[in-house]
Amino acid sequence: MEKLDIAKKLALLGVDIIEAGFPIASPDDFHGVKQIADVVGNQVFEDGYVPVICGLSRCNEKDITRAWEAVKGAKLPRIHTFIATSKIHMESKLNMNEDQVVEKAVSCVKFARGLGCNDVEFSPEDAGRSEPQFLYRILTEVIKAGATTLNIPDTTGWNMPWEVRGAHIARRQRYIVFL
Repeated sequence: MEKLDIAKKLALLGVDIIEAGFPIASPDDFHGVKQIADVVGNQVFEDGYVPVICGLSRCNEKDITRAWEAVKGAKLPRIHTFIATSKIHMESKLNMNEDQVVEKAVSCVKFARGLGCNDVEFSPEDAGRSEPQFLYRILTEVIKAGATTLNIPDTTGWNMPWEVRGAHIARRQRYIVFL
């Protein structure tokens, strides 16, 4: 109930995107995201504004399906999927090489689009420690696959602000809020 109240207040503030939670994490999180999508995600304000309601998912079909089930009732649903892209995480966490990670990311973005989700956000997890050329490669490929928004996170807090100052990645929306 608290998440719904917060989402309602964020919508009143005009927040463009509300990332409502991680639906696969628990039945309660699924219910909370779905409730926000069904209630706040269908509220049309006088000026025509409707917030995007987003569900977070790891880059696998089970997570993506669960996120879609939670957010699909919103007028503007979004799935945000992510996969590790730093060398250390690809090797020790995923046991995958760069080609496998790109293939997985592309297939997951296509899978989300295939479910009917027209707004798919992609994040290269641990981008701050990822090789720049690999980041350019994976981001290019997920865009081709249908990703509509890119989020470049410094997941582990590895970088200092001045180290990423030269990155020129445009965002369509003004705000992303995580609940």
